[in-house]
Amino acid sequence: MHDVTPHRVVITGMGAVSSIGIGTSSFLAGLRAGTSAVRRISAFDTTGFDYAMGCEIVDFAPEGWIRNSAPQNLGRASQFSVAAARMAVEDAGFTPEELQALRCLTAVGTTDGESRDLDQLVETELRLGPEAMEPVVAERVPAGRLSAAVAHEFGLSNVEAVTLPTACAAGNYAIGYGYDAIRAGDVDFALCGGADALCRKTFTGFYRIGTIAPERCQPFDRNRKGILTGEGSGILVLESLESALARGARIYAEVLGFGLNCDAHHPVAPNEDSVAKCMQLALDDAGIAPGDVDFISAHGTGTKANDVTEASAVRRVFGADTAPPTISIKSMIGHSMGAASALASIGCVLAITEGFIPPTINHVETDPECGLDCVPNHAVEARPRVVQNNGLAFGGNNAVVIYGKYEEARP
Repeated sequence: MHDVTPHRVVITGMGAVSSIGIGTSSFLAGLRAGTSAVRRISAFDTTGFDYAMGCEIVDFAPEGWIRNSAPQNLGRASQFSVAAARMAVEDAGFTPEELQALRCLTAVGTTDGESRDLDQLVETELRLGPEAMEPVVAERVPAGRLSAAVAHEFGLSNVEAVTLPTACAAGNYAIGYGYDAIRAGDVDFALCGGADALCRKTFTGFYRIGTIAPERCQPFDRNRKGILTGEGSGILVLESLESALARGARIYAEVLGFGLNCDAHHPVAPNEDSVAKCMQLALDDAGIAPGDVDFISAHGTGTKANDVTEASAVRRVFGADTAPPTISIKSMIGHSMGAASALASIGCVLAITEGFIPPTINHVETDPECGLDCVPNHAVEARPRVVQNNGLAFGGNNAVVIYGKYEEARP
């Protein structure tokens, strides 16, 4: 046995498919402007619902990004993941030949997989019988295709393709999985993030438990009324610092640490002790103190239970009077499920590289039970060096990632 120094892990490429912008530049512009993507859902029939607002992507053309697969043979979530991966790879400056020669990992987190296609198949079966189901739609359903399709798109053979179904924390789980693999030297690079598409099943489930907001998402606001469902994908290129320096890649930021836990406390209600513990695990893994964090990108769903519990956990770890600004981009893009913490991770990295803190929009009055500075309504100029990204999921699946400005010598 001998000690092996862990590799430092850096981010050299990003791809975003979101309801406020497709492509990292457009996503950045939307975050800076505090853009709202809310509109009436058109992805499925909403007849019978008292309200049906969401954050749907309406201008996505998969043909512009998917080159080695027939887009119609991929479900919408897989289309999102492949498109975001294509953006990230091109942003990182990898050639196909370079990628194919490396040991690689594709890790995509999801809540629903291809439930949009499952919705269609079930509807067809109920109305017309199973014989009317379209084979091409049935073939798109396996959730493993969200990561396998990325590997196929780039002709990767020396690859581990993993789809992680840890619900709303899945994007952070996937990034943490890639971080650990590169840190240990198991792979040379990783394409990590999350993807989900709007579907009737998830919208209806949240609607039935009373957590869909009628008009807008208002995290940490006294009068918040719940979530709005969304969709999209965020994929990041992770590689070792040695690799990035050797090929002269642009380094956006460094992954400093990662923590996850699963308390299984309750099917849907978050547990404050567990959330606080997960944040502390990430800080300890990063080797930093709470006071080093410049802002927190919260899970921030806009539900009564989540916001108070998460805010209380933040105050416990960071101090009631010293907690950093804590924002939620779900106020802009809704809850994109498995893509949520991946897109938020890209937002964190952009905040570090571009010098700002994104806002929590739709904010009128902060809930005193939350008691945090949520950067209401307008982005602020800043120079964040360390940012924490929270992902909290049903069943007590929590994942927290810490990002930092790249410095040649870490303190």
